[in-house]
Amino acid sequence: MNFRDKRVWITGASSGIGRALAKSLAAQGANLLLSSRSEAGLEEVAGSVRGTGIEARVAPIDFSLGQDLTPQLEAAINQFQVVDILIYAAGISSRATVEAAHSDVYRAVMEVNYFGLIAAVKAVLPQMTSRQSGAIVAISSVAGKVGSKNRSAYSGSKFAVCGFMDCLRAEVHHQGVRCLTVCPGYVRTDIARNALAADGKPRGQTTSEIDGGMEADVCAQRIIRAIAARKDEVVIAGGIGRWAPLLKRICPTTLNRIVAGRQW
Repeated sequence: MNFRDKRVWITGASSGIGRALAKSLAAQGANLLLSSRSEAGLEEVAGSVRGTGIEARVAPIDFSLGQDLTPQLEAAINQFQVVDILIYAAGISSRATVEAAHSDVYRAVMEVNYFGLIAAVKAVLPQMTSRQSGAIVAISSVAGKVGSKNRSAYSGSKFAVCGFMDCLRAEVHHQGVRCLTVCPGYVRTDIARNALAADGKPRGQTTSEIDGGMEADVCAQRIIRAIAARKDEVVIAGGIGRWAPLLKRICPTTLNRIVAGRQW
């Protein structure tokens, strides 16, 4: 797939993997529609790529609000009229035990990671199916394949993303729309620092796993290659994260014991 002049809508574009994807795709000639909660962050990203001769537009959207986002999504899409590729990279994490985590934490994480994805997909899908063309990319996680301690809210939401994308892929298989589920492992972003604690407040600290993880730029390049290769699903991880989804399928009891024995 050649990305030149493609109209790509990226959510979560002001930081992390979304930001890296925006810059990498701009370098390949894609025109960008950028969304996240941070308008200032989006303007910074857009400003950094406009000099390359591509079009970069900003549409701030807060997927955590838990309200009908249809008017905002339609207004965003109308800036381009047509979206060729949707990349849903907006996301939030949580780190707390099931016993300690407030119920609102589960709802907040699902709102952004799962319900936000559904809203964005439903906004672009009619035009994609009518044109018999388009691609939908959802950033899930290795945690969407294998659960672990203190990740029940985050992992549950990412499992939901994988299930949703499997169903969507089957529905649009004969309608010209490609669906890619991306499952990264540890990537060096602020996701751990911004993760919600048991009380719903940001933890404000990173982890050694994240600090030692893959660079966001490297992850973005591998995602772009997967889109170009028209893959259905890709795991982007090193170490145990690379093999954990496979081990979960072929020897789940062994993997479950390993996960239960690890300190997080």
